[in-house]
Parts: sequence; structure tokens; C-alpha cells
Amino acid sequence: MTINPSRTIIEARRREFGTFLRSRREKLTPADVGLLEGFRRRTPGLRREEVALLAGVGTTWYTWLEQGRDVRASAEVLSALADALRLDPAERRHLFTLSDRPSADLPSHGPEDLPGALQRMLVSLAGQPAYVLGRRWDVLAWNAAAVALFGDYGLLEGDARNSVHRVFTDPAHRKLLVDWESVAANSLAMFRADSARYAGDPDFERLIATLTRASPEFRAWWPRQDVLRPLAGHKRLSHPEGGMMTFEYTALAVMDRPDMKLVVYTPLDEDGTSVRLKELLCRDCAT
Repeated sequence: MTINPSRTIIEARRREFGTFLRSRREKLTPADVGLLEGFRRRTPGLRREEVALLAGVGTTWYTWLEQGRDVRASAEVLSALADALRLDPAERRHLFTLSDRPSADLPSHGPEDLPGALQRMLVSLAGQPAYVLGRRWDVLAWNAAAVALFGDYGLLEGDARNSVHRVFTDPAHRKLLVDWESVAANSLAMFRADSARYAGDPDFERLIATLTRASPEFRAWWPRQDVLRPLAGHKRLSHPEGGMMTFEYTALAVMDRPDMKLVVYTPLDEDGTSVRLKELLCRDCAT
């Protein structure tokens, strides 16, 4: 008999999915989810019918999920199960991964705190301009090399420190970007993809409205609905003091902050960028 490797993997993943559900159910008590203790329990944790009730699904169907049967939960049902089982963000992502669904991290709100390890990494990247972007593409932190290349973010306030806002409304920044039109269009498409999870969020809506009023290009391009995944590539800059420089840039996800990314610019030998950047940094240190 021929064994289908793909089917074997799918079956194993369903079993793992069911085992994970059961393990999270057994960790909870009725009091954890606002239910009465009721009669004496022979096994630890919640009963299957209690989880099914909390998630708004049938008990038999939920039982099939735990048994690893060939049933498939929608993203909405997975979210309901994650809520019913009080899953933390890592557990929620794991649940969706086992079910072959896209990650369903809940949108974050409020102040964005920067991990200390990430701040120390920024400082250590002495020869590479780098900064951290938050969920709305606000620049949350930066290193000395980024200041030398892009200017002092500490002097910017509010939307002026937002990366998209700066690309579309800051004349000096626009002049810095040699290929402004392609950079701006790609940035806008990536921002739209990132902001999809925050559709209707007042902070995002206000920023978009502000940019629509302030920039003719933003006003013309935003309705196109273009989206891009985060790109890595080259960026050419015409620095007022350093001259022409070419960098390879990449955006790195921050593991425990799904809406945060570290953007690093590596100087290339093209246009003598490595030497020019060193001279620029030395000049800034001397002043």
C-alpha cells in the first residue's frame, strides 16, 4: 500500500491540534472562565461541553476537533476557541498554525514599549543606520548612524516622526531619496498591507486623512489599493554632506512584538558608501 506523505503530515497536524486543545482545556478551572464549579469532577480542567458553550460551537463538533478528526475550523471559530480557552498571543498563534490558518494576532493598542535587548542592539549597530518602526510606522527608536543619515528623530514630534508622513510631506527627506517616486509608492503599498489589521482604527484613519490632505501623490495613490509584502533591496540617497550613497536595507520582525520591525541599512561599496558613511559619522562625533 502506498502511503501519501502529505496526508500523513495533515493527520499528524490534526492530532497535534486536538492534543493542544485538550491540554489548554485541562489547565483551566470553571472559576477561570466565570462558570460555577458544579458537581465533583473526575478529571482536571473544563469539560468539553463547557468549552463548546463558551466558544459557541456544538459539543460533538468540538469533541471531533480534540479527537483529530477531519473537520476544519474557520478563522472566526478558532478565535472563539482561543478566547474561550484564554490563550495568550503565543498560544493563539500556535493554534492557528496547527490549523493551517494565517496568524490571528490581535491588534495592539496603547503605548508601544521597546524591549531592552532591541534598544541595546540598535546602539551596537554603530556602522549601520537603523531604527524601529511601530504598528503605525512611527519611528520609536533609532541609533546614532540613523541620525547622521536621516537627521535627528528626537527633534520631530507627533506625525512628523511617522515614516510614511515623512516620505510624503517632508521636502528635505524627499530630496534625500534619489528614487523618491518608487520608494514612496512601495512604502505606501507596504504600509497599506500592514495597516489592514487596523482598518477603522482612529489613529490610522487620522493619519491617512492628514496625508490625503497634505500630499497630492498620497491622495492619488491611496485609492489604488496597492499592497506589497515587506521588501529588502537597495536605496540610493543624496546626502547634503555625505554625497551620493547606496545602502542595502531590510526590515526584520521583532519576535515578541508582531507589529514592530527593525529596519537596518547596510552601506555598500557602491558610490564609496562605506567610506562616506564613516566620514559622516566621524564628522558628527567631532561636532
